[in-house]
Amino acid sequence: MFDITHIEQALNLTFADKALLQRALTHRSYLNENPDYPLEDNERLEFLGDAILDFITGEYLYHHFPEMAEGQLTNLRSALVRTETLAYFATQLDLGEFLFLGRGEEEGGGRKRKAILCDAFEALIGALYLERGLDFARQFVLPMIEPALEEVLTLDTQKDAKSRLQELAQSHYQVTPTYRTIKEEGPDHAKEFTVEALIGNKSYGQGLGYSKQTAAQAAAEQALEKLQQELTNEERLSLTTKPGKQNP
Repeated sequence: MFDITHIEQALNLTFADKALLQRALTHRSYLNENPDYPLEDNERLEFLGDAILDFITGEYLYHHFPEMAEGQLTNLRSALVRTETLAYFATQLDLGEFLFLGRGEEEGGGRKRKAILCDAFEALIGALYLERGLDFARQFVLPMIEPALEEVLTLDTQKDAKSRLQELAQSHYQVTPTYRTIKEEGPDHAKEFTVEALIGNKSYGQGLGYSKQTAAQAAAEQALEKLQQELTNEERLSLTTKPGKQNP
């Protein structure tokens, strides 16, 4: 059994209602193996936290992107509150280390399971809302939302670059770009990948990222710049070698 005061210190949070924090960290598997446990699991708090996160994120996007259409706002919000993003927030807080899990769930890797981490983060936000109110929950969440939004917007830009690279490579060389992982570094929870973008057998760019997808998109951005420069040089050369043209 974890010491709730220790958990508060680790999270830099203080709860007047200690049981509320403990309930936010209680997975249903713990109740299954501990029938005399006095608290319920975190599923109701998860439900509440999900709604609070949707509101905080939607409100933030609404005020920061006044010209953005509803569909784009919805897509951004979905990216910020999806399971993988919220699980990452939970990992930043080391939330998995403090979960009350059943023995079977823990032995099965539950402390690192994205769905469980996501649910726990939502439950924590629900508990913060009940304990301290919406303003406090907002202040707690936004420092994590803001850098995540920057990454989402960067990925969107890079996805466009990846599509443009494919169109350009196919139209000029009739080849579809491919991507190859050439390096993996760091611990499992913070592994960094290096991915290479190739057109045919020629490397056109490399990118770094904390996922292979992110690294591939960064590589595509670099490759697009190089390919565009290469094609510009070829066009200049063709102009100077056409019949009737004089080289300067």
